[in-house]
Amino acid sequence: MKLPVTWKTISVTTAALSIFAVGVLFGQSYKPKSVIHVVTVKWNEDATEAQISEALKGVETIAQKYDGVSRVWTRSIKVQGPESKVTAAFVMEFESEKALADYTDSAAQKEWYEVYLPVRELSRTFDITN
Repeated sequence: MKLPVTWKTISVTTAALSIFAVGVLFGQSYKPKSVIHVVTVKWNEDATEAQISEALKGVETIAQKYDGVSRVWTRSIKVQGPESKVTAAFVMEFESEKALADYTDSAAQKEWYEVYLPVRELSRTFDITN
């Protein structure tokens, strides 16, 4: 059964395709303003699994205590380069560069550092944005 082609059908189809095209173009050009804070960690040799677990759980609670953090990732599923002795990484997503700057020396950071710094031997940080 062939449906009749009417101006209404053509107009609705054209509008739908236009909306779809704008959505695709917007999606390709959109760059978030959030900051991804990536930290690689080498734990102290004498750090226990419980201490490491507590430090990583502390990262997870930062998002609850500090409004500028929107997401965190703490479970490393692959670590390359065994010669580096890096055994973990975690990621925090800050809402903006200002949120990251304001986090430095905040109460949330200081509280977390109490459990993190004693078990961290070495870390490297990368802050990435668009």
